[in-house]
Amino acid sequence: MRKSQPKKIPLAPDGRFNDKLVTRFINNLMWDGKKSTAINIFYDAVDKVSKTTGEDGYEIWKKAIANVTPAVEVRSRRIGGATFQIPSEVRPDRKISLSMKWLIRFSRERNGRTMADKLANEIMAAAKGEGAAFKKKEDTHRMAEANKAFSHFKV
Repeated sequence: MRKSQPKKIPLAPDGRFNDKLVTRFINNLMWDGKKSTAINIFYDAVDKVSKTTGEDGYEIWKKAIANVTPAVEVRSRRIGGATFQIPSEVRPDRKISLSMKWLIRFSRERNGRTMADKLANEIMAAAKGEGAAFKKKEDTHRMAEANKAFSHFKV
């Protein structure tokens, strides 16, 4: 039998927006424990978004996260000798995790001068319903729709 799951350590809200979601995003953005660098990158990106669009950068970031959040995903399941891609609902905690990871991953793959520039561009694109992170969500939903026939094999 497995041991009990460890307790979730509560996150402290960030300094500027007083939001735990921002702290979580910064933690995902961080490399090699360089938190202050990650904080600077995030706040610079939000400032660039607000400067470019003329709206509140924090609200646009929240809209981008909401636009990239997936509702369904496919999971591989081996039945008989065949592997099926079975569509399943995404847990609320995982939804947020996936959307943040996609935003960060695709902003890193973008071409730009600094990480803050790349992140700002990806946030603006995702808020409009464009960009690679939004496309990833659309592809995930499309795969789930295509494999709907196997949904009776629920994991």
